[in-house]
Amino acid sequence: MKIKLFGLFLALTFTLSACKTNSTATVSRANIKEVVNSSDVTLVDVRIPEQYAAGTAKNAINIPLADIQNNIETLKGKKVVVFCNKGIQADQAMEILKKNGVEAYDGTSWKNVKAIQDETNKKAN
Repeated sequence: MKIKLFGLFLALTFTLSACKTNSTATVSRANIKEVVNSSDVTLVDVRIPEQYAAGTAKNAINIPLADIQNNIETLKGKKVVVFCNKGIQADQAMEILKKNGVEAYDGTSWKNVKAIQDETNKKAN
């Protein structure tokens, strides 16, 4: 019984880890802070307009996930950080952007990006 549970645990671990091993978005926590605070970054909130209007990161633009493919040309040549509520839509946006040659980074959630901005502002003051 213990061997079966261990095997199931291993299989589940490998399956779950495989879901998030997208090398296109591998940026350390320190590096995402640098990217978010870069003067040439474009912050893209991929949530629906109503969620965006309720709160987002400073200087973020709203391009809902459903519209991201139609905005590839406007994002090419830019350093883009995408984010949403929990990171699920941001992951999907990352795949689309990377496949189309956009330099994109995963900011995960708008609260994460805002916290990075707030932390930087505190250090500057």
